[in-house]
Amino acid sequence: MSAASAAPAPPRPGRRERTKRHNRAAILDAARRVFAESGYEASSIRDIVRRSGLAAGTFYNYFPDKQSVLLALLEDRTEVLRRRLRLARARARDFEGLVGDAYRVYFGFLADDPPTAELLRRNSGAVRALAGEPALVGGVDDLLGDLRATITGGDAPSFDVEYMAAAMAGAGFEIGVRMLARRPHDVEGAARFATGLFLGGVERLAGSGGAPRTDGEG
Repeated sequence: MSAASAAPAPPRPGRRERTKRHNRAAILDAARRVFAESGYEASSIRDIVRRSGLAAGTFYNYFPDKQSVLLALLEDRTEVLRRRLRLARARARDFEGLVGDAYRVYFGFLADDPPTAELLRRNSGAVRALAGEPALVGGVDDLLGDLRATITGGDAPSFDVEYMAAAMAGAGFEIGVRMLARRPHDVEGAARFATGLFLGGVERLAGSGGAPRTDGEG
C-alpha cells in the first residue's frame, strides 16, 4: 500500500459547516437567477431572500449587501475560468495560439454556462463597475505575465504589455457580451475576430519602429 493510499481521508465537515455552505450556495443560486431574470439594478435583497427560501436575517450572515453577492458570483466563475485560460495559454505553441486558444476557451466558457452567460448579458454595466475589484483583476495579471514571457522568449515582437493585456481583456468582455446576444452563439467567429484584431494590431505596432514598454514599470 502506497503512502498516498494509506493517508487518512480528510475529515468530513460538521453539520454546522454543511449548513453554512448550503445557505451560501442557496443565496448565490437565488441571486444568479434573480439578476438574470430581473436585472441587477431592478432586483432587491428581498427578491433574493424570497427566491432562496431562507429567512431574511440569514442573508446578512453571509453578505452585507447586494453588490457583495454579485461580486461573489463573479469570483466563483472567474476562478474556474482563470484555471482554464492558464492551461490553454500554457499549451500554446506560438503567439497566435496563445491569443486564439485563450479566446476560444473564454467564449466557449460563456456559451457553455447559460446561467453565467445570462447574468453577464443582462448585467454588463454592473459587471463593468466591478472590473477593478482585486478578485477580478487576477485574470488580467495572469495574461500580463504570459505576454511578458512570450516577448522574452522571442515568440512575439515587443509591445506595451500593460496596454495589451487591458485591451485584450476589455475587448474579450465586450465581444463576449455581443456574442451572447446572438443566436446561435458563434464561439469560433468571436474568437477568430478577436484574434485577428490583436494579431493585426501587434504587427502594426512592430512595424511602427517604436520602443513600447514591456516591463510594466512607470
